[in-house]
Amino acid sequence: MANERLRTTVLGFALTFAVFAALFYFAGTDRLVSQLQMAETSLVVAVVGITLLWLSAWSLSLKVVLDVLGVDVSAVKTFFIFAGAMFSNNITPFGQAGGEPVTALLISRTADAEYETGLAAIASVDTLNFVPSITIALFGAGYFVTETTLVASDSRIEMAVIAIVALAVAVPGILYLGWQNRYEIERRAIRRLTPTIRWVTEKLPRVSVPTAESIEGRVNRFFRAIERVATNRRGLALALGLSALGWFCQMVALWVAFQAIGVPIKLSLAMFVVPIGAIAGVTPLPGGAGGIEWVLATLLAAATGPAIGFATATAAVIVYRGAVYWVPTLLGGAVMGVLSVRGRA
Repeated sequence: MANERLRTTVLGFALTFAVFAALFYFAGTDRLVSQLQMAETSLVVAVVGITLLWLSAWSLSLKVVLDVLGVDVSAVKTFFIFAGAMFSNNITPFGQAGGEPVTALLISRTADAEYETGLAAIASVDTLNFVPSITIALFGAGYFVTETTLVASDSRIEMAVIAIVALAVAVPGILYLGWQNRYEIERRAIRRLTPTIRWVTEKLPRVSVPTAESIEGRVNRFFRAIERVATNRRGLALALGLSALGWFCQMVALWVAFQAIGVPIKLSLAMFVVPIGAIAGVTPLPGGAGGIEWVLATLLAAATGPAIGFATATAAVIVYRGAVYWVPTLLGGAVMGVLSVRGRA
């Protein structure tokens, strides 16, 4: 299983390099490098600083959820746990879906919590992080439409706006239906997961096969943890507020990245495109690397027309994504490395 995961990760990064190669080719490598070399260093550093603020806001959101679940972890420790979570997401395909099991294990080991509690915590944070992004994107799109007429003339922007509106309607509806039918979903999960987990553990060496009762107990604890988070109004409001703050930091980081290369854009445009770019994180690319850059550069170039162009938009996106992707990846990689060494010791 470990070899299969490693092979999937290697293939994912190989595909990422191919996507980036195509992006650089269409943007024009020489022009791209020239623009990046002229970027103002102080503003690039500012993008990195804003990225750390984003990580801090979302790690505090995770701390709020852990507090609700009765897991006592300091803010500093939660920051490094979240950095490790982002590392897992950034090196595995399909974004959070690929990194959540590893993140749950990280939480259970560092915070002395049960695995299903850690899984419920990170699943809750990922869900909460998605909600304000759609709200902010709707606000940004509406404000941007009132400022420019370019939106109406470009099908890519129109499709993006339609996608945001569709998500704004679909996501709350899905969450509501899931909450209303949570007990039926729990029963189905137990019924389908029990034989699958027992079959997998039978194939693994030196792993005891869990009983059906123990699997049912773990699934029950996971759903009870989700229910505790969902019914704590104060915790929900605080976690959502911190999540929205984190999203705003990302949007400001993109806005500052354009300032760094000397081509300012409207903040409303950054508010519109950043959440849409994040959707590309569900691709098979590790952490969405390559796919998110393509989506952001395409939308930004379409929204601004010849005033900026694809090459300039790509240069700013590289500055932005260079911080948003690599800062948590390097920090989280260091955290995972330290934990690995301690585990061997």
